[in-house]
Order: sequence, then structure tokens, then C-alpha cells
Amino acid sequence: MNKTKKLELYHEMVLVRRVEERAAQLYQEGKIGGFLHLYIGQEAVGCGALAARQPQDRVLTAYRDHGIALAAGIEAKVVMAELLGKKTGTSKGFGGSMHMADTRLNYWGGHAIVGSHLPFAAGMALADRYRAQDNVTLCFFGDGATNIGYFHEALNLAGVWDLPVVWICENNQYGMGTAVARASAVEEIHMKAEAYNTAHSRVDGMHVMKVYEAVQEAIQHAREKGPYFLEAITYRFEGHSMGDPERYRTKDEVGSWEENDPIGIYRKYLIEEKVADEAALNKQEQRVEDEVQEAVQYAEESPDPTWDDLLESVYVDDYRDES
Repeated sequence: MNKTKKLELYHEMVLVRRVEERAAQLYQEGKIGGFLHLYIGQEAVGCGALAARQPQDRVLTAYRDHGIALAAGIEAKVVMAELLGKKTGTSKGFGGSMHMADTRLNYWGGHAIVGSHLPFAAGMALADRYRAQDNVTLCFFGDGATNIGYFHEALNLAGVWDLPVVWICENNQYGMGTAVARASAVEEIHMKAEAYNTAHSRVDGMHVMKVYEAVQEAIQHAREKGPYFLEAITYRFEGHSMGDPERYRTKDEVGSWEENDPIGIYRKYLIEEKVADEAALNKQEQRVEDEVQEAVQYAEESPDPTWDDLLESVYVDDYRDES
């Protein structure tokens, strides 16, 4: 990765953080409805992983999807508009927080039902194998999803058919409010891949360059040999969703993880490696502040979707040939 791309990666991580912080404020102001799951603390995983993919590689994730959407290339203003339920949003305002997608960018969406997208990922990889296409599918999910049926079914078939898919488990230590050790008989989640003859490893999910390198290797393996399972050890600094009382963890625990903020780690790395100095990084942060401010204004000024917009998104004209 050259210096320009490394600096862009810093901009992207800060953008994710600021969009999420602003979204939290807008939610509290009543401008965002429904559920809102923030990606704060996990930026290194999504940004690092997507920096390693090729344009033809597909991406799917779960409901904590805003950060992945931004890393996939969706503009901040479009993400913000979707959060506010506006017509200019990535899903025309109908998807909201948990259902952002843009297939033009090979981003196949956030999915609200835990683990439901894992079979989709296996299906996409199977289709690519049938078509002899050189694509890899990156599928993100949380540690809690590894305890349900979708996970085992999808990993089994991917292993049976040697499908080109990279399973990326974002282990943020909790499935909602339940610690991993209380819900999973196997605490080292990547070891679950052993049951399906799938190569696997763990990576420090707080260091974006380590994630980038690990996903590069995983993608190469998937492209050449078949599925790969990567467990990224990370932590969400905020609650599971807005309104989470967070009684299941202490302030000291959260503080200890915040001391290893992924943005701070990467900032230190860029300075030590002489990629950029403080002034250059501060300039990137100011660019982000301006971008987020413009995104919020764009979203608030955008029109609401209409009933006709809804019908257009659900129904199609009869395509049958009566001749």
C-alpha cells in the first residue's frame, strides 16, 4: 500500500467515526428512527478489510453496517440520507440503518436478521464458481452469529464445494449483552472453522494495517483454494444499539479498550512510518468534519420518499411475453 492509499485509509476511518458520532446525535434529536447500531471502535476491521479487496469482490455484512457502507465507497451524504429516511439515501430511505446496499459497488447490503446473510454469501460464491468468475465474497458477521444454524450450514457448504468466500467474524466480545464465553463453547471462534475443513486465523482487529494484510492473504487463499475464516478481535465502544444500558460491562473495561483506539493506533503508525506528519493528519480530519457537515445538511434538505417511490421499489411491470 503506497503513502497516498495509507492516507486515504486514515481519512476513511475518521469519516466512519464522525458519521457514527453525528448519527448518534441525530438519533437523540429524533431525526433517525428505528434501531441504530454504531460501528465506533471497529473501524479498523471494515476499513482494513475492504482496502484489501478488488472491485469485483463482493461484500455483505450484518446490521452494524454504516461503517462497511462507507468503506465500500458509498458517499457520506448518501449514508446520512438513508439514516434519515430520505429519498436520496442508498436504499431510497426505505432500508434505514440496517439495510444499506449498493450493488454497483458490489456492496450487497446490511442484513438485520442475525446470520441470515451467511447463506447468501455462500450462494454468491457458488454462482461465481459456476460462472468461472474471479470473484471473492467477503462476509462480515458478529461473534453471536457463530452460534446459530445459518453459520454452520453456510460454512459447511462452502467447505464442501471449496467456495471463494472469506468469512470475517468481528469478535467485539459481546453478542448484544452476552459475553462470548457465556454463549459459545469455543471461545477462540476461528477454531469453529476446523469443523468444516476451512483454513482460519486470528488478527488484531484494532490495527488496520494488520487487518489489511490478513485479509489480503485470506482473499488470495479464497481465490486460489477455497474458503477462509478470519476472526478479528475488536471492541465496540458504544452500546449494542441506542438505549443500551450497558449493565453487562464496566466503565473500566470500556476505558481499557478505548486506550487502544484504532484511529489513534493508526495515527501513531503513520507518523512513525513517516507517511504523514501531525499537520497532514489534522488536515484530513478537518476535511472529514466539512464532509460530515455537508452530509447532514444534504440529508436534512433531501425530500422524503413518496408512496409512488415505494411501489416502484416493490412492484415491476408484467414482463411476460403474451405472443
